[in-house]
Order: sequence, then C-alpha cells, then structure tokens
Amino acid sequence: MLSKFDDYPVHQTAEPVFHTASSDHNTYDRFWYNAHARDGSFYFGVGLCRYPNLGILDCGLSLAIDGRQYAFHGSRRAPLEPTDTTVGPFALEILEPMGRHRVRIESNDTGIECDLLFTPYTACIEEGRQTLRNQRHMIRDVTRLDQFGFWEGWIAYDGKRLEVDGRSTFGLKDRSWGVRPVGDSYGGGAPLAEFQAIHFNWMPIHWEDECSLAGWFEDGTGNQWHTDQGFLPRYSAMEEIPGTNDPGSYLWQGKVKHAITMIPGTRRASSAVITMQDRSGEVMEVTLEPVLVHRMKGLGYQHPVWGHGKWHGELAIAGESWTDSELDPLALENIHIQQIVKATCGDRVGHGVLEQLHIGPSTTLGFADWFDGAS
Repeated sequence: MLSKFDDYPVHQTAEPVFHTASSDHNTYDRFWYNAHARDGSFYFGVGLCRYPNLGILDCGLSLAIDGRQYAFHGSRRAPLEPTDTTVGPFALEILEPMGRHRVRIESNDTGIECDLLFTPYTACIEEGRQTLRNQRHMIRDVTRLDQFGFWEGWIAYDGKRLEVDGRSTFGLKDRSWGVRPVGDSYGGGAPLAEFQAIHFNWMPIHWEDECSLAGWFEDGTGNQWHTDQGFLPRYSAMEEIPGTNDPGSYLWQGKVKHAITMIPGTRRASSAVITMQDRSGEVMEVTLEPVLVHRMKGLGYQHPVWGHGKWHGELAIAGESWTDSELDPLALENIHIQQIVKATCGDRVGHGVLEQLHIGPSTTLGFADWFDGAS
C-alpha cells in the first residue's frame, strides 16, 4: 500500500512506509501535547494516535478548569493515507515539521470545539529509548521527543469560551512511537508473569532562559530502570531556533533523587523536591508546588471506554465532564495525572507540569499494595 510518504527518502525497510517493521499489534505512533496557564487557572491536553496494525486512529482533547474537567473523544478506522490526521470534526495540522502545529475541532454534538496553535520556542530533545519486557513479551519499546513552546487560540466548552493567550499559556509537544500496551489486553499463549509495579514521573519545566526535563521509571523496589534528564535553550522567536537539534542543548546521565509528599488517601503529590543529578557531580534541586490537577483519562489513559486503540466503529465521537472532587482518587482510571506546578530552584522561579502514574507497591513511596493510598 503506497502513501504520500513513499515519495520521500525515508524508508527503513523494503516495504512502503504504510507497512510497519513490526507486526506487534501494540505498535503505535502518537502526537501528544499539553498546555497550562502560567497562573494555574487551566490546563488542557491534546492527543492523536495511529495504530497501524490495529487499523485505528483516535484522538482527544481534555480541559481542566474551575474544578471540572471536560473531554472530547474521537475514533475512526485509520485512513489508508497516514498523512490524514482527521477524526470527524477533529483535525491536526503540521504547519511546519518541528515547528507550528494547529489543532481544530469543528462544531459537533459534544459542545466542545477549539482552534489552537502551538508555536515552539526550543529545539527538540530526544529521550532515551524505553524498553521493558515481561518474560518473552515486549511491554514497551518506545522513542520520544519533546519540544517546548506556547499556545494561542480558543476552546469552547459547556456554553463558554476560553481565550488562550500566547503570552501566558505554555506547554509542549510530545511525539512518541514504537510499542506499548494499547487496544485489547494480551491474551495469547502460556500465562505471563505477574504484572510489574510501575512508578512513572515526568517533569517538564519552563524557566526564563531555558527549559528542563526530568523523567524516570521505577519498579516497586525503587530501582530506576529508565531515566531522562535534559536542558534546552529557550528562544524569543521560533525563527531563532537553530534547528531540530540545538547544539546548546545537553543531557545529564544519572539517577533522579526525589522526595515526594503525597496527599493522604491518594497517589498524588502535595509537594515534591526533585534533584536532577549528572555523573559529573552536577546537581539541580527543584521544589514543586502543585496548583491544579488534570486526570489523564480525559485523553484516554486507563479510560474504561475510550482507552487507546479501542475499536468504536467506522467513526465515533463522545464528550463527557466530571467534578474532580467527586472522583475516587484510587480508581485505576483516576490514578494517572498531570498537575500544573510552580517550580523553584534557588532564586529561579519556573512553571510546568508533574506527571505521575503509580501502580503497585513501592518501598520508596510507601505503598504496600497495588491501589492503596498514602497514609
């Protein structure tokens, strides 16, 4: 099956680009974005993902504001042309590769619409390849890039309209691809070993002159089996970015030290001190103060109905909303979160996000069981 990409010198196998190198049904190729108001008044996220071996393209937009969260979900049979990134009223446009991206949702029955423009002010950072197995089965094998910037435009929801000001609304683009659990659960062959505890934290921060990123996966014993730490210069205009890869960016190699205080009865931070560390001995201690929470189920993560890669027919859309204080914080669908945070490092003040997903026991975080809350 040929596509427009086959007119470019980008092939990695003898197959047309449409055909993946792996037949693993968990193969995915995802756009993901977040945005937050610097004053902490709102957060929104956007996602779109193609699952080439499932034949599905799905998307979402989720807005947390005034104690409520609003979510748009969409899914369709994946088009034969991979450059088609539309799902019903939802459209994602790459105006410039590694540059501006536009997200639109036209009028539809959910009452959620938008016209949003992301403009980067950094180059990209390539996170390390994330690989995790459960005996013979590949759980995840992922590459990810991140790019920081600002947002402008508007979102309509619940009969209201939110104006998104580019001078005070910041976020990032997160592109990832590879293999990770999507669609229906694996069920073939001899039973696999017990599911492994997973504790994931991710901290992109916008500072005045640069952006920093720390992300790490831990198992139940506190062993960090994957860590990312990086820094990117921040530019005043997109045209000043020196390219996809910035010679002024740099990575740290080392473990992330953390002291996370949880809200009692939850797996969500009330405060945190994160110490980024390089093997050279350099350290950067960042204190985080959470301001507003966003449940990642609004973008399909652990959603009981609109989970990633689920078949909903040729085309389906839906909308929903909820009051955060009324949710069970320990239900699987509610554990995965991002919080807007105020960040301080010495006399530097920044803002960004702390993402948390904690499933299973943890000796470092004080969880004894799979879904118990902090004491």
